[in-house]
Amino acid sequence: MEPFVARETTLASASSPRKKRRIDHTESAADGSPILTSISNIELNSTAPMSVEAVGNSSTNHEIDEDLHSRQLAVYGRETMRRLFASNVLISGIQGLGVEIAKNIILAGVKSVTLHDENVVELWDLSSNFVFTEEDVGKNRALASVHKLQELNNAVAVSALTGELTKEQLSGFQAVVFVDASFEKATEFDDYCHSHQPPIAFIKADVRGLFGSLFCDFGPRFTVLDVDGEEPHSGIIASVSNENPAFVSCVDDERLEFQDGDLVVFSEVEGMAELNDGKPRKVKNVKPYSFVLEEDTTSCGTYVKGGIVTQVKQPKVLNFKPLREAIRDPGEFLLSDFSKFDRPPLLHLAFQALDRFSSQAGRFPFAGSEEDAQKLVEIAVDINESLGDAKLEDVNSKLLRHLAFGSRAVLNPMAAMFGGIVGQEVVKACSGKFHPIFQFFYFDSLESLPKEPLDASEFRPQNSRYDAQISVFGSTLQKKLEDAKVFVVGAGALGCEFLKNLALMGVSCGVQGKLTVTDDDVIEKSNLSRQFLFRDWNIGQAKSTVAATAAAGINSRLKIDALQNRVGPETENVFDDSFWENLTVVVNALDNVTARLYVDSRCVYFQKPLLESGTLGAKCNTQMVIPHLTENYGASRDPPEKQAPMCTVHSFPHNIDHCLTWARSEFEGLLEKTPAEVNAYLSNPDEYMKAMRTAGDAQARDTLGRVVECLEKEKCNSFQDCITWARLRFEDYFVNRVKQLIFTFPEDANTSTGAPFWSAPKRFPRPLKFTSTDLSHTNFVMAAAILRAETFGIPTPEWAKTPTGLAEAVERVIVPNFEPREDAKIVTDEKATTLSTASVDDAAVINELIAKLERCRLSLQPEFRMKPIQFEKDDDTNYHMDMIAGLANMRARNYSVPEVDKLKAKFIAGRIIPAIATSTAMATGFVCLELYKVLDGAHKVEDYRNTFANLALPLFSIAEPVPPKVVKHQDQSWTVWDRWVIKGNPTLKELLKWLKEKGLNAYSISVGSCLLYNSMFPRHKERMDKRVVDLARDVAKVELPAYRRHLDVVVACEDDNDNDVDIPLVSVYYA
Repeated sequence: MEPFVARETTLASASSPRKKRRIDHTESAADGSPILTSISNIELNSTAPMSVEAVGNSSTNHEIDEDLHSRQLAVYGRETMRRLFASNVLISGIQGLGVEIAKNIILAGVKSVTLHDENVVELWDLSSNFVFTEEDVGKNRALASVHKLQELNNAVAVSALTGELTKEQLSGFQAVVFVDASFEKATEFDDYCHSHQPPIAFIKADVRGLFGSLFCDFGPRFTVLDVDGEEPHSGIIASVSNENPAFVSCVDDERLEFQDGDLVVFSEVEGMAELNDGKPRKVKNVKPYSFVLEEDTTSCGTYVKGGIVTQVKQPKVLNFKPLREAIRDPGEFLLSDFSKFDRPPLLHLAFQALDRFSSQAGRFPFAGSEEDAQKLVEIAVDINESLGDAKLEDVNSKLLRHLAFGSRAVLNPMAAMFGGIVGQEVVKACSGKFHPIFQFFYFDSLESLPKEPLDASEFRPQNSRYDAQISVFGSTLQKKLEDAKVFVVGAGALGCEFLKNLALMGVSCGVQGKLTVTDDDVIEKSNLSRQFLFRDWNIGQAKSTVAATAAAGINSRLKIDALQNRVGPETENVFDDSFWENLTVVVNALDNVTARLYVDSRCVYFQKPLLESGTLGAKCNTQMVIPHLTENYGASRDPPEKQAPMCTVHSFPHNIDHCLTWARSEFEGLLEKTPAEVNAYLSNPDEYMKAMRTAGDAQARDTLGRVVECLEKEKCNSFQDCITWARLRFEDYFVNRVKQLIFTFPEDANTSTGAPFWSAPKRFPRPLKFTSTDLSHTNFVMAAAILRAETFGIPTPEWAKTPTGLAEAVERVIVPNFEPREDAKIVTDEKATTLSTASVDDAAVINELIAKLERCRLSLQPEFRMKPIQFEKDDDTNYHMDMIAGLANMRARNYSVPEVDKLKAKFIAGRIIPAIATSTAMATGFVCLELYKVLDGAHKVEDYRNTFANLALPLFSIAEPVPPKVVKHQDQSWTVWDRWVIKGNPTLKELLKWLKEKGLNAYSISVGSCLLYNSMFPRHKERMDKRVVDLARDVAKVELPAYRRHLDVVVACEDDNDNDVDIPLVSVYYA
């Protein structure tokens, strides 16, 4: 494997000229207050000299670039993005935490970010600030940061202030964040922000070694517009009683997600029409499929059928207290780790004591200084004694000692974690989206410290960029970090954050260290809003290569190797046994379960620690997979997502998801699969026809029918032919098929049991009538025609994109009359997995279709091929989403289902995973705090932490991992982490004897799906003297690669009482 060489590469084109969907943002804040048009409008009233540097685009005419922000839009929505675009933010204190906060809100896309810091860069700062290099030492922190942070998003105006800040200068900001500010200074600024009209959101945040604190004050009356960010829940009504209070039951299609006290509105209710007035009504006694409505319906009409009930989300007003009051009366603390339920009040006291120490001594305690630690304890005791009834029983001098030792250090994992949390609080303050922290949040990760006591000499500065980290963990653990051999799987959003964190921590930066990162993907524009190591000029380049180059730029000592391989069974020649055996730890940064399970299986097999994490919008989770201590990732699975039955999607949709699922299926069938089948036939007609005859089933019949149709009556030779095809598709999908459906099942039809056929959740459809004055109709025809032309290699004329030209071409299309058939078969069985129905005539029909196909081929040019179109959701100019949204919305109109815009259609049909930078940063911070424990190597299972967090609520649930399941047999025990090894290239008899010595009677031995031995088969006894590896080669036809030194066999055993015993995998070493 060649070493990674950091070099700069460029693209001919920085980014593709994609069309943007423009959304002009407002010139005022949500409360109507004016917004600064540029950073230069901030009054600089300070008497001290101040430097101001501003770069970036401060234009007030921002627009939402949906290509760039699609994943973030899926979390926030347009209104929140508009509010962000109108917000100016100040961050004071640009150490590691400050720069992490700035990164996250710049990526989010506020209007401007002003960086303030009066101090200069020290070598000490390089362990937590990713924008600083050795060359920046001695420069002002804010000035050294501004240009590199500006690169993250040129739509945000990033500027620097370097002099003393005054209260009056805060008036132009919607939110201000103070990092490393004294309580005295913070109180002064917060008083001003709290009383300002309109109030300015004030946040104070600090990271002190393995301790962190956060305080929020968003003003005396702050309105939360959306408390959780979830879509309003809904249900389909089955019945409503005429009583007081009314009882409402819903169909058992999906469980109700309402809670007691929720407000709901009704629509489409037939009979009891009084409920359709749009008035919010309160529910109680909520069950999975029913609830009680706090309403008297005795005088209402009698419920007949239909109806949808939808949750109404209510805004919430929060009354924040200023810091001056909250410090004395903090209220309830936001708890993170339930094993430390008594910790927040103690940390509240500890941070006050640390602030007083700092103000008295003019500095923070020195690492390893017992004198300073004792002084801090004394201050804490004094403050505690003055608290009266709020006095704590124990000030925990051991915890205060750790706080004192690490108080000067800003650790990268803590900065990353708190940077994500604080960044999200800024977004909340600027937009009203999600519930803020109210008001204090404290966190510590003392479990990350080395288990063995450290001598004071361990903390001694070494004049290195890691001195801050050494002051907390000591030089011994720092050496372990530097010599670690780490495998990072994935270089997307999580991967970029991990590489930044690892570089700053010094992981794999020593002589023996090595970091391998792999990702088979390339950079797209939509990545740039989260994957912060990439720039627009990197679009089209390999993610792993660009990320590795950027990480090496953060720390030039990083020993990093970038690969472009997918990790899976097909690349075990690259990631072979020796590769896995030499690793210290594996860090997953993946976005799919299949890959996670494979990496998990490799880590279990080679007994390597795996640090797992994932995000979904504002949510994140982390899981520590530690050999012999915890269960593995694959030990527990989420239940599979519920899939709508095929008949529902194709004939009886009742929500927009069904319509979009159908639309994408039709898109792929028409434009990708059928053209690909045509090409497969034309490339090798004889083989293709033979395969179809051999299959001889309904699926082969239907596939041939589509190919014949494509090359015969639906073949396009001109763009007018494509318009004809598109117009007739409209008629087929949205008129004829609906007419057939309601002919077969009229509105008054009953099932075989006598129940109404069209009962909930089914919705009775109505055919559409095409009109060229309806833009949604003509836009569908235009998109479909353009894509059809692309498959046939027909250029699109300019007139086709004009309303007049398109309308004239559509008018020339002759639409044949349609008469429903009496013998039409429509699948209604919810368990059916295919719409193809077998027939005794299938073989004859296939032969007839093949004959037609041959006649079609003779009329084609020999070189004729179609161009299959693969769905690409992130190119707004390719008409893919135009066609899918058109298909879905016309179908929704058939069934009276609410339609969606193209952006929402893209989220659903494109299966876009909502993602934001804040939750990603937080997740990686949590994981890297665990990495200290892994590399120390002496921690127990109770020292590790798994995390689930939801920044929207906010919620933090941190708990110990689950230990692995233990299997016991006689005096032996094992877990999933154990693998039994037998060496010496044994024979089958020797293997059976070896197992017998363990009290196990093997009755079956297999490799893959092939049986090497079964005690029930007499002939297998002839194999006793053969070596196991030779049996695998001869019987199972196993090909053993040159790099492999052993063979894994699965053995089924029972004990002497004939009870089955589940034993570990057995590895037979033959070399």
